[in-house]
Amino acid sequence: MSLIDHLLDALSATGHMAWQIGWSLILGFTLAAAIQALVSKEKIADVLPDDSPKTLAAAAGLGAASSSCSYAAVALARTLVGKGANFTSAIIFQLASTNLVLELGIILALLIGWQFTLAEYAGGAVMIVLVAVGFRRLVSARAVSTARDQAARGLSGSMEGHAAMDMSVSGESGFARRLLSSDGRTAVSHIFVMEWAAILRDLAIGLLIAGAASAWIPDSFWQSIFISDHPTLAKIVDPLIGPVVAMLTFVCSIGNVPLAAVLWNGGISFGGVISFLFADLLIIPILSIYRKYYGKAMMLKLLGIFYLAAVLAGYAVDLAFGTLGLVPTGERHANTGDAAISWNYTTILNIIFGAIAALLVIRFLRTGGRRMLTMMGGEAGQPRQRAD
Repeated sequence: MSLIDHLLDALSATGHMAWQIGWSLILGFTLAAAIQALVSKEKIADVLPDDSPKTLAAAAGLGAASSSCSYAAVALARTLVGKGANFTSAIIFQLASTNLVLELGIILALLIGWQFTLAEYAGGAVMIVLVAVGFRRLVSARAVSTARDQAARGLSGSMEGHAAMDMSVSGESGFARRLLSSDGRTAVSHIFVMEWAAILRDLAIGLLIAGAASAWIPDSFWQSIFISDHPTLAKIVDPLIGPVVAMLTFVCSIGNVPLAAVLWNGGISFGGVISFLFADLLIIPILSIYRKYYGKAMMLKLLGIFYLAAVLAGYAVDLAFGTLGLVPTGERHANTGDAAISWNYTTILNIIFGAIAALLVIRFLRTGGRRMLTMMGGEAGQPRQRAD
């Protein structure tokens, strides 16, 4: 095969995977936009005053209803800290907003299987508990205070402006009335488009990497890395390796699901897939943002706690699901772009939700949306003094 043929194979796999997950992304972002249009960031910060179990549960729930872009989630966590939210609760919000969102679960079910959706949500809950315990036991109040001071100095990271924007619709009327009002529809359209703009880079990179890996890398390569010939040993080793692979591929959030499908077909263990998915907040660019936001010391603490929690969550899920007989067995058939596009439920759903997306984009463009897009990558609102 020529180089062009290889490139076409990779692009074909990328396109087929994008087709399979398109409608679910639109559904997830539409629901998230509706929720964000009703709940302001100030209200979120107000309900996260401490790190009690009740507050952490609220942080997880609010995060699950929020953004699925890792960069936006990290920037939003800092915004919440700046508005007075408890540091640990803001971090839990950040974790939930990338690991417990609806669209992630749907895409996992479409590409790999429903068992992975259950594992993602169950493991996400385990990881949240582990991170909360880790912060309580390993991070001192002085370290948190230092990180808060660092964050207040205003060193910016990716999606800073997106996190600073708040387009929620206030008023005394009920949720439905506010959502269906002219301001409500406009807010939903703006949030929807900006969420897409925030995730598009990572999603495109993830699909391209997964398409290339599916077309060019034989399963034997992954089998040698994840020692699939020794299943018992793989259950121990793969959750340790999975987060490292995620960190080095620079793909985060929903963008790493297509690659997870490739790794599953290649022989990684069930727990290894889950640990890989949970490392979306540990890629090197985001570690750099942690350093800018909170300082090197807190960045290292976040790295250590997140990595350990991802590994332990992978072990816990593998053990629990194995005991319950929920780990898929036999030949692996994750969707890595080899299924042909045909007239089926996926096509129908893509048409329906594509029309919904088009209506939202049209309203976005008609209500000054272009100006909002220019603000989202940098700081929005009042400028902050940058640290030396």
